[in-house]
Amino acid sequence: MRWRKRAGVRWLEAELPGARAAFSTRLGGVSDGPFASLNLGWLTGDKRVPENRRRLTAALGLDARDVLIGRQVHAAEVVRHEARMDPPVFARPAPAREADGQATSSPGLAPLVFVADCLPVALAGTRGVAMIHCGWRGLAEGIVERGVDEVDARTAAIGPGIGPCCYEVGEEVAREFDWLGDGIVRGRMLDLVEVARRLLGRVGVSDVEVAELCTSCEADLFFSHRRDAGVTGRQGGLVWAVE
Repeated sequence: MRWRKRAGVRWLEAELPGARAAFSTRLGGVSDGPFASLNLGWLTGDKRVPENRRRLTAALGLDARDVLIGRQVHAAEVVRHEARMDPPVFARPAPAREADGQATSSPGLAPLVFVADCLPVALAGTRGVAMIHCGWRGLAEGIVERGVDEVDARTAAIGPGIGPCCYEVGEEVAREFDWLGDGIVRGRMLDLVEVARRLLGRVGVSDVEVAELCTSCEADLFFSHRRDAGVTGRQGGLVWAVE
């Protein structure tokens, strides 16, 4: 992955076969306080989110009306779109269908998920592109398998999320991933990236690029739900087809 910056907006970019993924940071927006500055999460109550969304899509060269989103509930639903959402809820905040993943095979459309410690995972395959929201619940419920199947994924890019350095969990969470083998949990610290990587490998996706950045550690770059005790903004992960 490489760092990109335009008009004050900074993001990480990954190249996938026939597609590009972008993982935003908290830099380049107009919000203040705990949401400073590029908060994309409308449900935080931050009234400056529409301008932040406009700035991000402009920096990426996308049309906000082409961005596909859902109301994320830490589950495994992945929704396919082949046309713009109606209404275009990323450009004009409005209620959206519950889903933790978005997929498309239509050039120009850009699936997005919101994150603030969970992993944004971009997928590219023979049936298009998908972006999935991977917290421990979604990973346990099969969001990786569902996303890979939806687009027949061959490659993936895992964006910034909370690292095993900062993600302490209870025994009931750790037990959800015992079947993946050693190295997933060390003491009480869960490695979400390793969980996602192993789940991807089990469904045939071995070409995986990883950001290797912890959202909790990197306070200057990322919002973190765990670090900020729930009062924080949201960054985004997007993916779209390119020629």
